[in-house]
Order: sequence, then structure tokens, then C-alpha cells
Amino acid sequence: MYRGKRISVVIPCHNEEEGIRSVLAQMPPIVDEVVVVDNASTDRTAEVASTLGARVVHESRKGYGRAYKTGFARARGDVIVTMDGDGTYPPDSIPLLLYVLIEERLDFITARRWNSRSGESKSPLRLLGNAILSGTMMMLFFKFIIDSQSGMWVFRRDVLGRIAPRSDGMALSEELKILAFTHPGLRCMEMPIYYGERIGTSKLNLWRDGFGNLLFLAKMRLTLRSRQRAAQVRPLPLPESALHVSEPAAFDFE
Repeated sequence: MYRGKRISVVIPCHNEEEGIRSVLAQMPPIVDEVVVVDNASTDRTAEVASTLGARVVHESRKGYGRAYKTGFARARGDVIVTMDGDGTYPPDSIPLLLYVLIEERLDFITARRWNSRSGESKSPLRLLGNAILSGTMMMLFFKFIIDSQSGMWVFRRDVLGRIAPRSDGMALSEELKILAFTHPGLRCMEMPIYYGERIGTSKLNLWRDGFGNLLFLAKMRLTLRSRQRAAQVRPLPLPESALHVSEPAAFDFE
């Protein structure tokens, strides 16, 4: 709990047995629940997460965005925090991000990976890909977001009903930022954080996912206005403590 707000952390995982162990061990006490979405893992990810106190949700349909949307629908908090299960996003950044969200009366924060605590640099190919995608996003949507591919976000629960993300793949990260930062009623910010060294094997396919995200940006530019015109504020499920039911109702994701 943070200033009267219930905090949910949602973590999608596909074969992150060792990574999720490390991430959960560092989770700050202000987090009320951790929802680990087991996205068709074949290792002990779900067992390890459950043993360490996380609430495990199973999603057999593979996909980064699909896993996140399933996790969002099951989260009970007033504020949702996201991160990967591989140790690259630091749980100890959560208190500061929450402080800024509440103090500045923001709706959505995306964390910018600023520097590695170990001093290790990212591969030149990853840096180039991120720069191309982030630069393309800036040119197409006129929003200055340095790290368009960051997977750590902090946002108020009602934001999801106002922007209605659709992507089932890696492009969800771009989509959320575009929809939030271009929404006239939302206050958004990008904040720098340190990032950690990855535990385990990366699931990212640099060429496939990179070109897929680039094409997605072009499609979003063509459809953004129609999506904004069609967007409606939908009634959102209250936290479980307010509803007094075993599970909250799901968001109407398309």
C-alpha cells in the first residue's frame, strides 16, 4: 500500500525460473501483490513464483502483449507497475516512481533505461534498434520519448480503460506509450532508471521483433485518430477488496 493506493506489479514470464526468483526477492514491501503471468513456460517459473508469494496466472497463448493483457485483467491494485521477469528492471525503483506519480498527479510513467549498475553496455545492435524505433516514434507522433521499448511502466488503473491497448505482441510497449502520451486527458512522463544485467536467455528476436515494431508504428500513425475518436471511457473493475468477490471483472480488451 502506498498513500492509500493498492499497488499491483504485473510480470509476464516465459521460462524465467531463475530471473523471477531474483526479481521477487527484491520486491519492496509497499507492493500489495505480484501477478506473474506464466506464458506457456516449460520450466519451473510458475512453481518458483508461487512459492515466493506471487499470484500466478496462466496464459497459454504466447505473446508479450497477450500475457500483459491477461495480467492487467487480473490485477487488483489501484496502481499497476510492470517489469520483466529477467532482472533487468530494478524493483527498488518502484518507490521513487510511485512517489513521482502521486506527487506530480501523473497518470502514466514510462521508465527510461539510463545506465547499467554493473557498468556493462548494451550491444551496439540493440542500441541502434532502440534508437531507430524511438526516433521513428518521435517523428510520427511528435512525442519526445527516448526509450520507446522500455517494459517498465507505472500507471493508474483507470488508464487501461481509457486507452484500450490491443497488441498481443512486443508492440504493446510502443502502443501503450503512444496511446497514453497522445491522450488529451492523461498526464504522462518518462523517468530515467538504472537497469540490471539479464538473468537467463533473451526471448527477443532482434530482427523479427524490430521490423515488426517498426511496421506497427506506421500502422498506428494511420489509425490513431480513428481509435481516439472511437475511444470511450469504460467502467472499470474495482479492486477486489471493494467488490468483495474472489476475482475482479476483466477489462474489455479487443
